[in-house]
Amino acid sequence: MKNFSMMRIAIVYDWIDTWGGVERVLLTLHRIFPKADFFTSYIDHKTASWARDLNISASFIQRLPSVVRSNRVFSLMFYPYAFESFDFSQYDVVISVTSSFAKGVITKPTTKHICYLLTPARFLWVYPQLYKIPMLLRYPAVSMAAKLREWDFIAARRPDKYLSISLAVADRCKKYYQRESEVLYPPFDSAYWNDVASKVAAQNFVQKKYFLIVSRLEPYKRVDLAVETFNHLPDQNLIIVGAGSLLPVLRQKASNNTTFYSGLSDEDLAHLYKNAQALIMPQEEDFGYVALEAQFFGCPVIAFDKGGSRETVIDHQTGIFFDEQTVKSLTQAIERFHQISYNGSQSLKRHIPHHLSTFSMETFKKGMLRAVID
Repeated sequence: MKNFSMMRIAIVYDWIDTWGGVERVLLTLHRIFPKADFFTSYIDHKTASWARDLNISASFIQRLPSVVRSNRVFSLMFYPYAFESFDFSQYDVVISVTSSFAKGVITKPTTKHICYLLTPARFLWVYPQLYKIPMLLRYPAVSMAAKLREWDFIAARRPDKYLSISLAVADRCKKYYQRESEVLYPPFDSAYWNDVASKVAAQNFVQKKYFLIVSRLEPYKRVDLAVETFNHLPDQNLIIVGAGSLLPVLRQKASNNTTFYSGLSDEDLAHLYKNAQALIMPQEEDFGYVALEAQFFGCPVIAFDKGGSRETVIDHQTGIFFDEQTVKSLTQAIERFHQISYNGSQSLKRHIPHHLSTFSMETFKKGMLRAVID
């Protein structure tokens, strides 16, 4: 295999239309492979300005009417064709970064295909019951999901190598796709967050009087559980930062002690992390990047005890867990958090430097280069 700097590399992602932990990974891949070309089903330039410096090719889905493109219930069946339509015959390596369709690209035997797996498709395998479908569309949707599961399983045969973002995702890869996978944790850019921290260091912080959620507002994130829990805790305050399809529903359900924000800068987020009592993660995380952000700024985490959070949070050192996704269990965790005697900030200061080293930029770069070159 030739030196990676001489290789033609393509990076494929499901869709580029938002900003979050995965998008930080894409920018890291761009820094590692600055000459790589990017491919995706479609890009929303208004909501993904972070991608303006990338050389991106979009599929025919980009040309569909926006009302179809933005509603995946209507456009879902187009995605397998979209990714199979790309031509990678001129590339030495293809890296698909995916939680759904991008791994289904078709490559020649001489092209190495590495899949960086975020999770097997949630809506097909992991928790399809969380995705509510209008009654009129329910029967065709069930039929379509069966066909997509069949395609997805076949498409999962195509990568030559799997790298998973956590042990939890590696287990799902074996369970649903019957493929072995190495774990390569997403990178946490401590240098970048140190720079952010320096910008907010001089700000005054008021007494910590709220809990915090930083999340995409989609069904699998289970932010609805936190909203319902705080509806029963009128003396506790909750701040939710994020956007997504459930925002209108969550706003309607939430009591006056819950506040919503979206479109915040990293400096704003840093301020919220430093000022929060704890970050709440009610979902079964694939990895849990925001948990690392919170801990970096001295904010402990209250997380559901399943999935990637077990790898990003150290129990009773950088946070605590709750056992069930119920109002009762989360409420008990919040009460227990108030009662525990350890000083969260001091505990985090002792444990977080070594903990974050597990997720370093250098470790990620070495692991990705090894996968490409081997």
